[in-house]
Amino acid sequence: MLDAVIFDMDGTLLDTLEDLTDAANAGLEAGGYPNRTLEEIRQFVGNGVRTLMSRAVPQGTSEQKMEECLTAFKDFYAQHWQDKTTPYEGIPQLLAALRKKGIKTAVISNKYEQAVLELCRDYFPGSFDAARGQREDVPLKPAPDSVFSILEELGMSKERAIYVGDSEVDMDTARNAGLRSAGVTWGFRGRELLKAKGADFIIDEPGQLLTLIDEGLI
Repeated sequence: MLDAVIFDMDGTLLDTLEDLTDAANAGLEAGGYPNRTLEEIRQFVGNGVRTLMSRAVPQGTSEQKMEECLTAFKDFYAQHWQDKTTPYEGIPQLLAALRKKGIKTAVISNKYEQAVLELCRDYFPGSFDAARGQREDVPLKPAPDSVFSILEELGMSKERAIYVGDSEVDMDTARNAGLRSAGVTWGFRGRELLKAKGADFIIDEPGQLLTLIDEGLI
């Protein structure tokens, strides 16, 4: 029986790729570097914005220069993080159905926490029981610390929870925390990677998660 569903944010709940790409390119331009494509940024995201920018800058870039690009990224993204971002089709309906069933819902993201909280508020008001983003004192995913914190806050056990995400980071997070995992194919990676990373379930549209729950498979 399922008591809680924990979601990744970028690539799972929200399509944030274009806004992240624009911000990354603003950071690169601040450093005098060439832009990256949407597909390049797709492969760079998942481990937090510092790692994103360290992957985006040219190889051999100094730490000081990378920090300048990161600061420009943050400044741009703070002003433009909702220009092109949108929920994936079917996600609001999925969240409403889970809450109707009495299943707790939460978000854990490597995006910095203020952005996570504001995006939850703006796109999914009242849809989550808890949310976590990047914090100074907590390791980023795939470390399991945020999962354990969420489960403790919700009063739920890992045996009765599932982690839903789109990337290798998410599948590793679920495994490290001892949770079952559901990989979503509509995000930033795709079916083959999710399969290779050992996702317990792979779903192609949000309604399939409800079907799995209703049939008692999760």
